[in-house]
Amino acid sequence: MEYRNLGRTGINVSRLCFGSLTIGPLQAGLSLDEGAVLLKYAAEQGVNFFDTAEIYDSYAYLRKLLRAFPNKDIIISTKSYAVTAEEMKASLDKARKELDRDYIDIFLLHEQESALTIRGHRAALDYLIESKEKGLVKAVGISTHRIAAAQAAAEMPEIDVIHPLFNIQGLGIQDGTRQQMENVLTGAAAAGKGIYLMKALGGGNLLPQADEALQFAFSRPFVSAVAVGMKTPQEVDINVLTASGLPVPDELKKRVSKALRHLHIDPWCEGCGECAEVCPQGALFLGADGKTHVRQEECLLCGYCARACPYFYIKVY
Repeated sequence: MEYRNLGRTGINVSRLCFGSLTIGPLQAGLSLDEGAVLLKYAAEQGVNFFDTAEIYDSYAYLRKLLRAFPNKDIIISTKSYAVTAEEMKASLDKARKELDRDYIDIFLLHEQESALTIRGHRAALDYLIESKEKGLVKAVGISTHRIAAAQAAAEMPEIDVIHPLFNIQGLGIQDGTRQQMENVLTGAAAAGKGIYLMKALGGGNLLPQADEALQFAFSRPFVSAVAVGMKTPQEVDINVLTASGLPVPDELKKRVSKALRHLHIDPWCEGCGECAEVCPQGALFLGADGKTHVRQEECLLCGYCARACPYFYIKVY
């Protein structure tokens, strides 16, 4: 496994970052033991970088990982939708308590859209900056699906890390093209920002061209790491080899299904609309039948809608 410095943070991360959204209740829903075993397996293959978020409900898996490797330098990045200082304090306290850790390596404002959005979360950001000065956080930053937010963060000296959506087809970039996002991220990296990507496989939509998509993501010179969701040891093996620039045996490829995942909405949906309100892609809508429907070509399978559904009618398969 190759490791790189995450911008100017002083944090050394594996090129492959384990995206824990996949193992948690919003997607695969692995048991605590199953999820922890998979995380440990990845760590044994050299992965030291693990991405999560308050909304993912995956802190318990990561706590078991940290306890299994007390002397290993495990890097945890998490995110919060907090707007106020009080909300961010609660989010940081929750992460530290549930991870059983004195500090969090990287803490991000979740899903920022522009300079205006970041300004609206300024109190939460300031709390993170103060926490960094106290040693409770090592680096602060944002996650985003938008070029405008990446550009704003690149121009802010107090931002250490940018976690942007980026993939070979530009799927999910909401305000421009892949090349425009690449230009902004190249400039951000030159300014010392640590860049680690999300959705390199387009939320599963690029699985039929997974080799090409992952190689493209890892080859970008501005990228320190790429976060990839995994739910089986075979997927870990494939992604570790790819991140290391090594060929993946055909036999291993055959053992991992390349079938497209999709969002399933139960036919007894009551049409409350709460899922559509939280969809970051605007992929969900209420149809003439009063039920929620999905534009599959726009869905990135993040699973946020499944969490919002009060009746558990939505699942990612």
